[in-house]
Amino acid sequence: MRKQHSWRDPSRYVRQIHVEESCMDLSYTKEIIERAGLPVIVVPDREDPEGIRGEYPSNLSTGKHHLLLCKNRGHFFKPCPGTREYRCCDYQVLNIGMGCPMDCVYCILQAYLNKPWLSFFVNTDDLFDEMRQAFTRKPENFFRIGTGEFTDSMGLDRITGLSSKLVEFMVDQKQAVLELKTKSAVIENLEGLDHNGRTILAWSLNSTRVMQNEELRTATLEERLAAAAQCAKWGYRLAFHFDPIIYHQGWEDGYRETINRLFQVVPAEQIAWISLGALRYLPSLKTIGTSRFPGSRIFYQEFIEGLDNKKRYFRPQRVKLYKHIYSLLKNYAAPKTCIYFCMESDEIWKEVMGYIPDDRGGIPMMLDRTVNH
Repeated sequence: MRKQHSWRDPSRYVRQIHVEESCMDLSYTKEIIERAGLPVIVVPDREDPEGIRGEYPSNLSTGKHHLLLCKNRGHFFKPCPGTREYRCCDYQVLNIGMGCPMDCVYCILQAYLNKPWLSFFVNTDDLFDEMRQAFTRKPENFFRIGTGEFTDSMGLDRITGLSSKLVEFMVDQKQAVLELKTKSAVIENLEGLDHNGRTILAWSLNSTRVMQNEELRTATLEERLAAAAQCAKWGYRLAFHFDPIIYHQGWEDGYRETINRLFQVVPAEQIAWISLGALRYLPSLKTIGTSRFPGSRIFYQEFIEGLDNKKRYFRPQRVKLYKHIYSLLKNYAAPKTCIYFCMESDEIWKEVMGYIPDDRGGIPMMLDRTVNH
């Protein structure tokens, strides 16, 4: 069962800050250091922080105590790495850092990254410049942007305060919306901001059993929903992601409980979209997940290799999960809320929802319609 200690703010797991030498003079770095109130070690540029023993991934839990403030020397802004074989929503990823203070058994980052510490990019002037250039290059495009691809959008926000900077930047961007997706309940920096509807606050949800057993150092269901309800009062639109949906004993009642509670607490008319995606993972993740979390059973089920080379539940199993959850959501969701699949085939769409995305202009247009009117 969930331990009594609350992890609504997972940044409290961080105990040590490391700073690249060239970042020490940045005003934003100084702001973060002062706010965090943690010990600071300066490291040479491009070098690894010291003091993290062991080999990856066995040292991941220890590594998450350490936060490196550094420069992103690559691109901040790029398309989501979707797969041609399954329907993608044309999401744009804003890369604000790497790694997450939370620890979910199924997290793909365990297999995708190869460094145990958390990284946060402090050269935000470059980040905002890159976004402006992208918007200028394609003025006819509408951008749906998210920061939750390689980290949790809000998991470190008490320390970084980045959310308020992003919200203030987005306020005048008529051709874009920003989605901040989290499993935390850290929303304090969002209060009182003029967001002009350009920022959407999103939460990943699951059955309470999955949240308790497979999502370590995350906010409880009640904490996540209370945070969402508060953001709704501040005028933000919301989104929710049931991904990964995991087959487990009592799953029907588990997802019913979560969905019932969601719509008891959160105003349906302020939900822009809800996504569904069954558990899928790189084959290498099973080795990592089972070694780090020997008590978890989620990888010990029947899977098939999908067209994207990821392990997935067999199609009949996915359809059974989806039909149950989709029917529950349809009972409550507002007509304008877009319910969609993340990375699924037209066959699944047709069997569960009765149509394929092209019937309604494609997933990007379905989503854009909910926020761009």
